[in-house]
Amino acid sequence: MTDGDAPAPHTDAPAPRTDALAPRIAAVRERYVSTLGSVPSGVEERLRLAREFGRLPTEEALAALRDIVLTGNPLGARVQQLVHFGQLLSLGRHHPARLHARGALHAGATIADLIGVAETALITSGVPAYALGAEIVAELAPPAPGAGPTKS
Repeated sequence: MTDGDAPAPHTDAPAPRTDALAPRIAAVRERYVSTLGSVPSGVEERLRLAREFGRLPTEEALAALRDIVLTGNPLGARVQQLVHFGQLLSLGRHHPARLHARGALHAGATIADLIGVAETALITSGVPAYALGAEIVAELAPPAPGAGPTKS
């Protein structure tokens, strides 16, 4: 084996940034915007690392898989987001559950739909999942006009 055949040594140094990656990164972001209405901060961090360390193909592949599973699914975007919300409630995943609750609203779900998912989580996963769902729905539901705090 000659020096020309040796693999490049591993380095933790960031890959050089190029503007050539900007359209590819924008395309990944757009896939999240189309399903969730925004780009989650965790995705932005992954994209930053992918860009800096030359790993953008991983994020592109993940975005492509998400697109296949979400947009090519017979459940449709609204139901998909509601399913994600319920699964994440059951797993106790606070932040992703919030993202998918907002994603469900973005896809046409209603506050009543989110409440229904939270109530289903009560049966399948117990009070902690239901309480998390109710907390998230309360954050997203605008107060009724003239409604004040409840008296005990």
